Amino acid sequence: MTENVVSEAARVPRELMGKRLDQVAAQLFGQFSRSRLQQWIVEGALRVDDEQRQPRDKLFGGEWLRLEARLTDAGEWQAQQVDFAVVYEDDDILVINKPVGLVVHPGSGNPDGTLLNGLLNYCPELRSVPRAGIVHRLDKDTSGVMVVAKNLIAQTALVEQLQARTVSREYEAIARGVIISGATVDAPVGRHPSARTRMAVVAGGKPAVTHYRVATRYGHHTHLKVKLETGRTHQIRVHLSHRGYPLVGDPVYGGRSRPFAGADQELLDYLAGFQRQALHAAQLALDHPGSGELMTWSVPLPDDILDLMQMLERHDAPVP
Repeated sequence: MTENVVSEAARVPRELMGKRLDQVAAQLFGQFSRSRLQQWIVEGALRVDDEQRQPRDKLFGGEWLRLEARLTDAGEWQAQQVDFAVVYEDDDILVINKPVGLVVHPGSGNPDGTLLNGLLNYCPELRSVPRAGIVHRLDKDTSGVMVVAKNLIAQTALVEQLQARTVSREYEAIARGVIISGATVDAPVGRHPSARTRMAVVAGGKPAVTHYRVATRYGHHTHLKVKLETGRTHQIRVHLSHRGYPLVGDPVYGGRSRPFAGADQELLDYLAGFQRQALHAAQLALDHPGSGELMTWSVPLPDDILDLMQMLERHDAPVP
């Protein structure tokens, strides 16, 4: 594991007199997140006139804040060759098209071979950025566009945008059932009360808002355009299942697929063999963390979802 040393100093201006140490530090060292700065204050890495203080201590103005901290690398994870398409890259960010089946971050059951391992191989300098610059995730079997921060300043800016809900994320999905019109699902999402590996709409869960509109209506299925206002785990899958329109192929929230009236065997066999949720992150828009420019990236639907749509066009025509 490698470490980078951060060494910064700044004098507290008089106009910040009476503010808490962690508030002042967030203004003077804005390239770092507030939680990281609070941790450094507690650890004594960020000191006031060479004295260790507490995050809530008030300042009078004129003090010197000195930061001497070590940034640990992205962990003991190995750099590995992992396939993913690069959509855009500059000094601050990397935008990729994540393929189906690729886990984003190492964890139980997936110790390596993840996107994080591939990022360390593609861009070794990401070792100095927490989580190798990953600021949001897609499920293993959800394909599509993701942004990665290449430095701490970019990471902090992207996290702030995500928390402020100013990042625009649009998905395409194929749901079971005929949806007449678009709608918004505003329902809290949290751990399922009995199945802890699943999420569910539960009282006391975290606020979650999903907007969807109809793109194509088939006889027994609907192609949707979905926009996230929040980013909870499995949010789209949970919200649509909660509404009674689970995603085609969803092994967790789809329930048991039942034959529908008029379905031919070819379509039923095809749907039974579609082994991943029909969900794709199609578009991402955000303010560039360096220039502030609004930037948008789109990635096309993968072949398996295109094939699914063609099957539905041929075998699940809308009922007149």
